[in-house]
Amino acid sequence: MFKLFKKKSELDILNSKYRKLLEESHKFSNINRRLSDEKIAEAATILDKIQHIEKVQFQS
Repeated sequence: MFKLFKKKSELDILNSKYRKLLEESHKFSNINRRLSDEKIAEAATILDKIQHIEKVQFQS
């Protein structure tokens, strides 16, 4: 109940985008392989951002 007004962190937003792209990639894998590969590439760039943020937080 107290999370009602709490903003999502950048890490939470990136994680949700990453999961969404992987789900879309899985859906497209049977229909259009090129689109599936594009979604995986987008997810990989977001994963790099997530790992960078986690690395910076860990060092602090």
